[in-house]
Amino acid sequence: MGTEDHGHRQASAAEPLLLVILGPTASGKTALSLTLAEEFEGEIINCDSVAMVREFDIGTAKPSAAERARASHHLFDVLDPTEYITAGEYARQARQIFAEINFRDHLPIVVGGAGLYLRALLEGLFPGPQRSEQLRQRLRESAANSGSDHLYRILRRLDREAANKIHASDAPKLIRAIEVCLASRQKMSDLWQQGRDPLRGCRILRLGLDPDRAALYERINQRARRMFETGLIEETQRLQQKYGEAARSLGSLGYKQAVQFLRGELSREQAVQAAQQAQRNYAKRQMTWFRRESEVTWLRGFGDEEQARGEARARVETSLQGIRSQER
Repeated sequence: MGTEDHGHRQASAAEPLLLVILGPTASGKTALSLTLAEEFEGEIINCDSVAMVREFDIGTAKPSAAERARASHHLFDVLDPTEYITAGEYARQARQIFAEINFRDHLPIVVGGAGLYLRALLEGLFPGPQRSEQLRQRLRESAANSGSDHLYRILRRLDREAANKIHASDAPKLIRAIEVCLASRQKMSDLWQQGRDPLRGCRILRLGLDPDRAALYERINQRARRMFETGLIEETQRLQQKYGEAARSLGSLGYKQAVQFLRGELSREQAVQAAQQAQRNYAKRQMTWFRRESEVTWLRGFGDEEQARGEARARVETSLQGIRSQER
């Protein structure tokens, strides 16, 4: 569809549309986002924390160069491997990009599976306590000695609800959550409800992908194995040699299992199976998180299947027509 159909659809007289595509890992979010970006003059904003990090490519399933050529992409490869972005800083940058896309009269499309980052963008974050580097260092040492699972168990004792929303291997988020609980003497999940700064001045259309669970798990298994077959271990080894433990994302899904293989803790096949299991567990947690999100239109199937694409097109078109009718 050309500019005759969709150009200048977001004039200042009406609130512009923000499209959010959410769902579990391997559900086809990238494929659906590209279809809709091409059809509705969209620009894609990444909402996956590891995909923001340069040089972490194979294990993140980032859009390929050919896919990125099909539409403008934002917040991919913006961090050095030794850097980390908080949910609050992500929200600040993503909101700025959202405003710039609106200025160009294009459709912003937020895509990804990081529930906390998405919530920060759309709903804002609570004003948490100041960071304590001393406490953080103690927690980092604890994770180094006992593993991030130890931090996860600590957080579950302090705030079970917050722990359910953070991956057990995501040490930076676990450390921040524990820090907030200890410094504020309140549960982080309670603080989430206070003093937020929600995104204003737009209509939000949330489309969620909900494929069959067994089919999703099969795709996850295939993708995890394909990552190992196409160089995940070599990429991990290169990152280890170049950055060491300063590359925090080496603790993320896939990379963690590749590190375990390189250390001799797992055989190659055990590493593949461990990565498959970890990603299936992550998908389950993602769906639990997203089911709590309000006003999500759930699409049956994968994002590269015509049924989901057709329903998504119709939902976007209906939302844009509502905006155009306000402009008249």
